[in-house]
Amino acid sequence: MLPPDLAFNNPEALWALLLAPLLLALAFWERKRRATLRFSAAHVFAKGGRGFRTYLLPLLPILRVAALVAAVVAIARPQSRDSRVRDLSVEGIDIVVALDLSTSMEAGDFRPQNRLNVAKEVLTEFISGRVNDRLGLVVFSGAAYTQSPLTLDYGVLKEVLKQLRTRVLEDGTAIGDAIATSLNRLRDSDAKSRVVVLITDGDNNAGKISPLDAANMAASLHIPIYTILVGKGGKVPFPQGTDLFGNTVWRETEIPINPELMQDIADRTGGEYYRATDPEGLKRGLQKVLDSLERSKLMEGGASATYKENFHPFLLVAFGLAALELLLRATVLRVFP
Repeated sequence: MLPPDLAFNNPEALWALLLAPLLLALAFWERKRRATLRFSAAHVFAKGGRGFRTYLLPLLPILRVAALVAAVVAIARPQSRDSRVRDLSVEGIDIVVALDLSTSMEAGDFRPQNRLNVAKEVLTEFISGRVNDRLGLVVFSGAAYTQSPLTLDYGVLKEVLKQLRTRVLEDGTAIGDAIATSLNRLRDSDAKSRVVVLITDGDNNAGKISPLDAANMAASLHIPIYTILVGKGGKVPFPQGTDLFGNTVWRETEIPINPELMQDIADRTGGEYYRATDPEGLKRGLQKVLDSLERSKLMEGGASATYKENFHPFLLVAFGLAALELLLRATVLRVFP
């Protein structure tokens, strides 16, 4: 049943419906003009009666015209008004997440999953909870790269996040480079609140820029850095390959961390430092980042109604009817010549 408040975004397309009765009449007229075979003993065929195909043949032009009508309605884009009203005076934050992809993120102290998988799951949930915040993603290990610029397209961002793997970039932990790359994404932002969220599990051991120099750059740009140190530190289970049965072999491995560096970076930039030793700790850290930030206006405006598109059923009907007409014409209702 169609919604009572149905409207068309392209109503001018409906004028094409006037062709429907004309095409139907033309199809039947052409069928009557079609050549027939003459027999000297027609009474022999008359005794046999009319087959079911004779009654179904007029269905072919009807199916074609019905498919055309459904397609025209779909092109007119029927829409129904949503009960919710979208506020155009949008508040939001520009956030760049710098995520560590070094091999140490394979550690299994968050088992049954490793640190990276837990971080990806929590970040996906974090992205799903955003409405008006522009998010960007920087990944790093031995070097840092922009994986996604600032965007409001959360679907694309979650898909990018899903594809992230360790051992793709050169190994190491270039925290300074990650911060500098994140700052570069935020430098031209006009949002009042700009922030970097650094998620790592180790100490800086690679890169061209020292973490504290990068932190000083962030402070000069008035961009706070919120650091989240993932993992328990010390000796943690780390994968060492697989056994004969394909099961992962774990071995206790020392992975160095530097909480003092994370605290120093946060203090220099006006951010905060959090420690996440389990998935819930990581969730709490990201939520505290949002709770501590001031909202800024990205757009100004009033209110706007939102609309739901309803053309999909009409498009499916059009394709279905057209496919049925072609199938019948090529099989049981095939005619010669």
